[in-house]
Amino acid sequence: MSTAMKFIDIGANLTDPMYQGFYHDSKKHAPDLTDVLDRSWNQGLSKIIITGGSLEDSKKALDLAQTNDKLYCTVGCHPTRSLEFEKDGEPDHYLSGLEELCIQNKGKVVAFGEFGLDYDREKFAPKDAQIKYFKEQLKLNEKLRLPMFLHCRAASSDFLEIMGKHKSLIEECGGVVHSFDGSKEDVNIITELGLHIGINGCSLKTEENLEVLKTIPNDRLMIETDCPWCEVRPRHAGFSLIKTQFPSVKKEKWQSGSMIKSRNEPANIIQVMEIIASVKETDISSLSKLIYENTMKVFFRHEKINL
Repeated sequence: MSTAMKFIDIGANLTDPMYQGFYHDSKKHAPDLTDVLDRSWNQGLSKIIITGGSLEDSKKALDLAQTNDKLYCTVGCHPTRSLEFEKDGEPDHYLSGLEELCIQNKGKVVAFGEFGLDYDREKFAPKDAQIKYFKEQLKLNEKLRLPMFLHCRAASSDFLEIMGKHKSLIEECGGVVHSFDGSKEDVNIITELGLHIGINGCSLKTEENLEVLKTIPNDRLMIETDCPWCEVRPRHAGFSLIKTQFPSVKKEKWQSGSMIKSRNEPANIIQVMEIIASVKETDISSLSKLIYENTMKVFFRHEKINL
């Protein structure tokens, strides 16, 4: 274990049913979120930000965050769920719900999001709806003034054009484009806007991804797992750079304390860190410290940084 380093997982989907033992609505084992969190703290996680992907999901994330002083959450609506704004015919009611969660829980809600654009999955929400409610959520955050947890998948042109119109919000509040898998050109524009870039296993799949990673300024980096998804798999380009491996079992063979094959969790953030340090040919301890400081300055700016 690497307890000498401290990490903050900026994106963990800990409300996912997998941590309650459910996979595709089929129960395979007992709830084991307590074990997952214990492994996280033992591996050097000092904080975990639970991702809110809808109004209902944000409520669940908040409820979970309130159970532990190391857990925090985001509040927002993922682009693929944009049509939820119109489910009852009252988008303003949905927006008000997001606003209320943020205002009433300032100690636990550390970012607005996850929101943005995702053109890979238009089957869930068409492009026009995604753009409309991306802009509506940005308008709401102009009022809330929270750091932003942003999503951009196969939509960089529209995403960056829209964000470019909110430079004052970025300058004051900051934010991160999480689960980044874009181009070198995207890196340049994102960082010039003043945003950070979040890296997880889905950011490290190809040799091209690793080449882009080299161009991200270290002072703009954050790390995440996006668990239970985005694990680093053996076929991924970054896999060979991992030094820390954890034993795991198939979900059907689970016993208390077991990691589950193909189910990512925050403890695996060390693997993301090892790949980044190797690709950048940088001392892992120094780089992890800088990334920790980057994250604190955006999401926990009122706290003293202790390393």
